[in-house]
Amino acid sequence: MSGRLANGGRLIDRNRPVSFTWNGRPLSGFAGDTLASALLANDRIMVGRSFKYHRPRGIVASGVEEPNALAGLGEGARFTPNARMTTTPLVAGLEAKSQNHWPSLEFDVGAINAKLSKLFPAGFYYKTFIHPRAAWKHLFEPVIRKSAGLGAPPQEADGDRYEYFYAFADVVIVGGGVAGLAAARAAAGTGVRVLVMEQGGHWGGRSLVDGGSIEGMPSASWIDREVAALKAMPNVSMRLGLMAAASEDHGYMLASETLSGEEGPAERLWRIRAKRIVMATGAIERPIAFAGNDIPGVMLASAVRDFVELWGASPGDRTVVVTASDDAYRTALALHSAGLAVPAIIDARSETTGALPQEARNRGLKILEGMAVAEVLGNRRVNGVLVARMDGSGGAGETIPCDAVAMSGGWSPVVHLWSHSGGKLNWDEAALHFAPDRARPPRGADGAGFVIPAGAASGVFGLGSCLENAHRAGHCAAEEIGSTPGEDLAPTAEDVAEASPMAVWIMPARADSHLKGKAFLDYQNDVKVSDVQLAASEGYRSVEHTKRYTTLGMATDQGKLSNINGLAILSDALSQPIPATGTTTFRPPYTPVTLGALVGEARGPLFKPVRRTPMDASHDKAGAHWEPVGDWRRPYCFPLPGESVEGAVARETLGVRTSVGLLDASTLGKILVKGPDSGVLLDRLYTNMMSTLAVGKCRYGLMCTENGFLFDDGVVVRLSEDSFLCHTTTGNSDRVHAWMEEWLQTEWWDLNVYVANVTESWAQVAVAGPQARTLLETLGGDIDLSAEAMPFMAWAAGTIGGMPARVYRISFSGELSYEIAVPARRGLELWDRLLEAGRPFGAAPYGTEALHILRAEKGFIMIGDETDGTVTPQDLGLGWAISKKKADFIGKRAQERSDLVRPDRLQLVGLLTENGADVLPDGAHAVEGSGPFVPPMRTIGHVTSSYFSHNCGHSIAMALIERGRERMGETLAFPIDKVRTIRAQVVEPAFFDKEGSRLHG
Repeated sequence: MSGRLANGGRLIDRNRPVSFTWNGRPLSGFAGDTLASALLANDRIMVGRSFKYHRPRGIVASGVEEPNALAGLGEGARFTPNARMTTTPLVAGLEAKSQNHWPSLEFDVGAINAKLSKLFPAGFYYKTFIHPRAAWKHLFEPVIRKSAGLGAPPQEADGDRYEYFYAFADVVIVGGGVAGLAAARAAAGTGVRVLVMEQGGHWGGRSLVDGGSIEGMPSASWIDREVAALKAMPNVSMRLGLMAAASEDHGYMLASETLSGEEGPAERLWRIRAKRIVMATGAIERPIAFAGNDIPGVMLASAVRDFVELWGASPGDRTVVVTASDDAYRTALALHSAGLAVPAIIDARSETTGALPQEARNRGLKILEGMAVAEVLGNRRVNGVLVARMDGSGGAGETIPCDAVAMSGGWSPVVHLWSHSGGKLNWDEAALHFAPDRARPPRGADGAGFVIPAGAASGVFGLGSCLENAHRAGHCAAEEIGSTPGEDLAPTAEDVAEASPMAVWIMPARADSHLKGKAFLDYQNDVKVSDVQLAASEGYRSVEHTKRYTTLGMATDQGKLSNINGLAILSDALSQPIPATGTTTFRPPYTPVTLGALVGEARGPLFKPVRRTPMDASHDKAGAHWEPVGDWRRPYCFPLPGESVEGAVARETLGVRTSVGLLDASTLGKILVKGPDSGVLLDRLYTNMMSTLAVGKCRYGLMCTENGFLFDDGVVVRLSEDSFLCHTTTGNSDRVHAWMEEWLQTEWWDLNVYVANVTESWAQVAVAGPQARTLLETLGGDIDLSAEAMPFMAWAAGTIGGMPARVYRISFSGELSYEIAVPARRGLELWDRLLEAGRPFGAAPYGTEALHILRAEKGFIMIGDETDGTVTPQDLGLGWAISKKKADFIGKRAQERSDLVRPDRLQLVGLLTENGADVLPDGAHAVEGSGPFVPPMRTIGHVTSSYFSHNCGHSIAMALIERGRERMGETLAFPIDKVRTIRAQVVEPAFFDKEGSRLHG
């Protein structure tokens, strides 16, 4: 039975007991325990159920590679599902629950799936849920959705806090084992800034367990000395519990730090910039596939000795060790030293030599050479193993009673961070693992590799060799960034002579189909050897396709234990070498990161902060009816007391046409483009010429994507010979700014241009209507607002009402209009002054809906309404805004493609309904024919904007219609529902003041 050992346990404090609950039952552990070690110490072997077959599952590993031991932690707002027990520190009052079962862990109805496993082979869902088609919606989909997911989702809002942390270092050492410590000392000795990060809760890695002598002292003593020395260095930072989640281009890293959450945040997401990254991430032991290798009590050999040495927890009283390499003998020796029985060491190799097997023999341990585990016996826990010859000859042999199995299929370097940023791998046939190819590293902007593997992560095993390799890696990292390494020598240690491992992916080598069907590769997802072989036989030759067909490596451990074994089985089935099969893609994060950590403090009101103009408080006081526009809140309209929203919109649109209205236009994007090459940049970004724009003038411009589709419009103002101000739509200001920066940084870095988003630096008010000029003149100032001095599309700077201002003669309403821009701090003052001065004229504020109706009356497009990512300027009748003088602009060549010039494209038109009171719904589809309309119907276009215009006295609409400009005068049908159809005539998309005399007044 498993339990707490009387002695041992480097990491636990036996003087500090810790109480916790497991599935509601009180248990006790010690400070320093993990949840996994505490459960083993309390003889809790079965800790969960697998996803597909609901088979009993126990702890397999001792670190982040653990696939089975997942628990729900806490209650209510502090509940966290899928917490890995092997990395969860035991704290007082911890409430932990097992997952993926009903009604209980011991009795799970879902276990019936295991009895029906032959009905659920790899890819069964692709073959099963196709017919009958009608069953998908009402039968298959509801059942699948109910079954999907692992663990219970939280039911309450997260009660924890999270934060971001930004760090900069010359050299980041990932891994706090002896290799990481040696690399850190070598780099830090040169004076560079060093950050050492270790995902676990202690320094030293495997050497803390496996011992050995370094520089003539026990490895544990050397580790303590090095840690103390590094902590004393002012240029070194050291962090435990900090997991490197991702390594991206140019030395950018993400790391996740788990904190207590009691006084501060529960988790911290680090964003790190490093000149060089030393990857001392160690290696992960591989399991072996044999029948019953998923039964609780079957564990990695390294994990068994971790629990014994570090936490004083025994996985069992009698442990059979099964291996194909010398390393597992360390586990047998550790168990023997702890007073636990090792009935046999089953070694697949026909001959065992080397220091470790010899030491086992010297202690009288039984070694069975050339043998294999044919099957593990037991259900909820191991009760024995059936032995057979490794080559499969001779049939089944003896049965060895035991309550635990320690397996070792060799070690695989942890190459994830190397691969995240593009590093390539080599297959080492002698060592049977993939390792970083130093000739093909992840490369930075300078062309040099910025990730340097060290120790076991580079494929170098053996204590002495590992330390020497890591020391060299630390020196290399410092040297590559310009530092001069000193004359210090690498730490010295003796390598233990070990015989070559044997390639063992399944036991026995010629296992029959019955045994293969019980030999698991992916424990969480229940992927068996037979599943991978079935995928190969069905034509899935790519390892990526096999992964998705079988779900191999798609569990929460992301294949850390299963992928290498799986691709080896696939390679064998395809009769090709492992390098020819290759690996699946290593994607970040290395281990799961909570959504809370990724979000940080951006939650609740901070998730998407509402942007407010300087006049926001005044609008609120005036009773504004609000709507979100991008990140801003803008007044939809300003209802008077007792007035409906519809009534307010009608009053506002009439007021602008008959007198004067005020619009808060501060939200419009304002991007300053400055530099000698400003005109060159804008000519490339806009469809029309901007470099020819005179100082003091404005020009309407369009921006297209590389595919030729319109994505923003606005007025460009030339402020001086080398500076422009580009106005954008409210929702696109950040996107356009990023668009400009992207092109400048990635394609046109030779241009001498600077761009800045100054949207919130300026408050802007549109004064529109026949009385606009008169109203502004009452405020006084030194700007001549006359039509002669300031014609349409001109601007001037000066003062208005004693305030410094820019006045733009532009109009989006079709009326005489001025937009006045003042520094943001003066915005509210300007607004209040305009309202006060406008009272004699009946001036009133108007909102976004009135603005939309006014521009629709004029046939002006609205980005997002008339555009949807598939519309070109030509479709909208804006060909006049495309320069014929320019050789190129973004999207020009795309607009010449056959699909974008075909005559039957959707084109912008206006619509007048037969009954002027009928308002077409936005998005209503025009259909071919005259009716009656019965599905299926061929659609020929759709409504993009639709309103009732009180200025026109009837409804108006704009639509994108197939060959729209050829259909003028034609009546189209728009079926609204089963009984109602609205008919509308196709007209030009301008309904009010078509000549434009009002805006030029």
